[in-house]
Amino acid sequence: MDAVEDVKARLSIEDVISEYVQLKRAGRNFRGLSPFSNEKTPSFMVSPEKQIWHDFSSGKGGNMFSFVMEVEGLDFRAALELLARKAGLDLSQYQRSSAGSNGKLKQRLVEANELAAKFYQAHFTKNAQTVDYVFKTRHFNKQTALDFRLGYAPESGSALRTFLAKQGFSTDEMQRAGLIAWRGRDSVDMFRGRLMIPLMDPQGQVIGFTARLLKDDPKAPKYLNTPQTILYDKSRHVYGLHLAKEAIRKGKNAVIVEGNLDVIASHQVDVRQVVATAGTAITEYHLKALSRFTQDIRLAFDRDDAGLVATERAIQLAEKAGVVMSIVDTPGAKDPDELIQKDPAAWQKAVDGHTDALNWLINEYQNRADLTTYAGRDQFKQAVLSSLKRLKSRGEQDVYATKLAQILGYSKEAIFDELTLIKQDKTTYKLNQNADTRLDQKRLEVKKAQDHLLSICIKQPALRFHLKSLNDEMLSDDQGRQLMQYFVDNPDVDGVVGDDQQLSNIADYVKILNLQYEELYQDLGLLELRNEAARMQVRLIEEYVKTKKRRLSEALKTATEAEITVLLEQAKELDKLLNSHKGSRL
Repeated sequence: MDAVEDVKARLSIEDVISEYVQLKRAGRNFRGLSPFSNEKTPSFMVSPEKQIWHDFSSGKGGNMFSFVMEVEGLDFRAALELLARKAGLDLSQYQRSSAGSNGKLKQRLVEANELAAKFYQAHFTKNAQTVDYVFKTRHFNKQTALDFRLGYAPESGSALRTFLAKQGFSTDEMQRAGLIAWRGRDSVDMFRGRLMIPLMDPQGQVIGFTARLLKDDPKAPKYLNTPQTILYDKSRHVYGLHLAKEAIRKGKNAVIVEGNLDVIASHQVDVRQVVATAGTAITEYHLKALSRFTQDIRLAFDRDDAGLVATERAIQLAEKAGVVMSIVDTPGAKDPDELIQKDPAAWQKAVDGHTDALNWLINEYQNRADLTTYAGRDQFKQAVLSSLKRLKSRGEQDVYATKLAQILGYSKEAIFDELTLIKQDKTTYKLNQNADTRLDQKRLEVKKAQDHLLSICIKQPALRFHLKSLNDEMLSDDQGRQLMQYFVDNPDVDGVVGDDQQLSNIADYVKILNLQYEELYQDLGLLELRNEAARMQVRLIEEYVKTKKRRLSEALKTATEAEITVLLEQAKELDKLLNSHKGSRL
């Protein structure tokens, strides 16, 4: 049995995607607004016949699994599990017995946590102290409490245990779910007399809880979390992501705050791209989970020593996770919740006015150091130099070295002299977000040109001669390179649809190109198609030449006299390549 094929047989791609995108019939296909860009004219296409989707604005496309992976920020396994649930399939039937039993246990624990959340919600209004804290102290409204499923754990040590036992759950299952604990030979509810905040996975399934103490008790921790279980791992869980992911994707940024209640307060004032980790314990896994939706991550930690240390660590993790880190300040408030209570508009302004990470760190180091003493100045200098050493770009180092020199009254040369004495740290910061954005845009343009040219070549064998002057470096991905090689090997094959054995591993890509041809080109004459193919060919060559010449320019800076001659000759050849094809366009 094949789980993937069975899911495809039970679900239609248009039904899956219509849960996220409003689709309207457009001939044999469906059309809607892209969920990946802020377009006003619909360019997102779904083909029920081919069971594929394509977003013309972002260049993305694929089958129902790739769509769920993109929109939900999941890996393939998680997307398969989500779609299998929609299809009513039990994945354990497709797995080995050990894996199957583990899958069944996970499902039982999810069911136990879900029932626990409903149990706590049912007791919410029965406790006046909880109601007062939520609605009067925190100023949450009823809809917010419902959205985040806030509840109350009775003080009785066995209320939840008794309830779940009646629902058929064993004490072993309750313990594995993190809902009960053992005291000697007896079991008791893990949470008692606390405000309950369910922790949910990106699909909204309850996997654990954070519980806030409501009474003053210096012996008890203010917050208590579900212990590590097979469902809940605090080093990976991002609180509020199930409600924030759409706003993150559309706004192209995510804000990480310290507390779950900060998240709830922010969502209530319609700043919804906000999530939290377990306190300040941010990890690379948290950042990677968010990077599936955006590379623009903004931290809004409390302005205390713990917040500064956590921010420093998060900045160091940013490069590994492939994200751009910046900092959100909360002027006149110790945390986002306090700022929101004072002025919701100020919180939105703070998020929009984020500061790049290293600039923020330099300012914080400066504010905390006593620059009137030698020890304070030296401590400040070493902290900043350590951060500068991690920068990739000499230009960026120059900017911040100049700032440090101005603060200390040193020459920039002296700062660079000291910088060279610091041992190289492999961790690097990725601060130049605008450069990254421009690079991504270039890649997208190359991808679009590649796909447009190949879509024409699929249906028009006579125009495949435009591929002869291209090489693998000019295309953006392996799928395009494989299809181009297929055309070289099979120049006369007509009507490629992806069912050829040589193309079986890129069948969905070929289907997407067929859809693209049908939407854009099938009504054009051969002369118009030839012009378009030539235009796409030249665009690919232009981008290739620009990239190569940038690299040559960098190489010339350190080249010997003999190397300079060779590099200049290579530059001339690139110019010839580009001019010969520009001249051949119709």
